[in-house]
Amino acid sequence: MKLTEKQKRFADYYIETGNGAESARRAGYKGSNHDNIATENLRKLAIKKYIEDRIAEKDKQRIASQDEVLEFLTGVMRGEETETVPIFAKDHFEMIDNTPSIKDRTKAAELIGKRYKLWIEKKEIEGGLSPVVIVRGDPNAKRN
Repeated sequence: MKLTEKQKRFADYYIETGNGAESARRAGYKGSNHDNIATENLRKLAIKKYIEDRIAEKDKQRIASQDEVLEFLTGVMRGEETETVPIFAKDHFEMIDNTPSIKDRTKAAELIGKRYKLWIEKKEIEGGLSPVVIVRGDPNAKRN
């Protein structure tokens, strides 16, 4: 089912405000029963799907993906990423592009290594384990 322009406006306002009645009013629905209109609209599968898809799209744009994070860390580790820093030259400051320090590059390599489980910490435990017997009930009761 294709949404009407008014339904799209309602859904977009709902994503923005989270308030159904306000969204219905701003979308142009007439009358004083904006709560009922909002409830009815939010039950419609096409509108619900539109809202879910738009939220997922916004999240995808705002939140870094796994690949994006790994690409950035790899760039830092390789010294390809730079940051602009001020330095004092004679009597004034200049902004220069600075490559990551060895410490920053090492941290990036460490984070990438953790992602790929390159270093698994293993601990050896010496000594034996003694079994422990747990008796339930009254310890003084006679057993047959």
